[in-house]
Amino acid sequence: MATLTLVRHGESQWNLENRFTGWVDVDLSPKGELEALNAGTALADVPADAVFTSVLTRAIRTADIALRVAGKHDLPTKRDQALNERHYGDLQGLNKKETAVKFGDEQVHQWRRSYDIAPPNGESLKDTRERVMPYFEAEIAPLLKAGKNVLVFAHGNSLRALIMKIEQLTPEEILKVEIPTGVPIQYELDADLSVRSKKVLTPHGA
Repeated sequence: MATLTLVRHGESQWNLENRFTGWVDVDLSPKGELEALNAGTALADVPADAVFTSVLTRAIRTADIALRVAGKHDLPTKRDQALNERHYGDLQGLNKKETAVKFGDEQVHQWRRSYDIAPPNGESLKDTRERVMPYFEAEIAPLLKAGKNVLVFAHGNSLRALIMKIEQLTPEEILKVEIPTGVPIQYELDADLSVRSKKVLTPHGA
């Protein structure tokens, strides 16, 4: 049996400003740094053999802060853009309310909440999944099948891609999944990667 623990990065400055972030390399907000600290306390007793992150600062800093707090800062770590957030194309950097005024509420809602409709020059969730899953199958799944415990620090939509796989969700089901910032989600997996248990981890003393 192995554990896979997923952590969405702490709040970023553009999360705070309600902007589409995507692949823009935005740092954590002060609240995001605190969320990373809290994630670290929640991860203190979580077994871990390897760490994976995207190449974006907000995920890397969340991992660095959390692993230091958890006493796991010396774990082998791999970073890859395959785990980056969904690319929002022409929407990146735009305030979400302003985008709704520019393109219309219905169109923006369709871009954000459909499975396979991408914004101009960007990715849909389906596109993101097709980017994430080959990397998961090549780099992460073999470790889990060998009984290793893995931590992944990434983003809302790249983590949705992993959750869709692990929980065997349909496109309609995954669109309803909300992933809070800085809150670890831990799966216990059998050797065939079927889920034995799932729990949301809270900071010690919370």
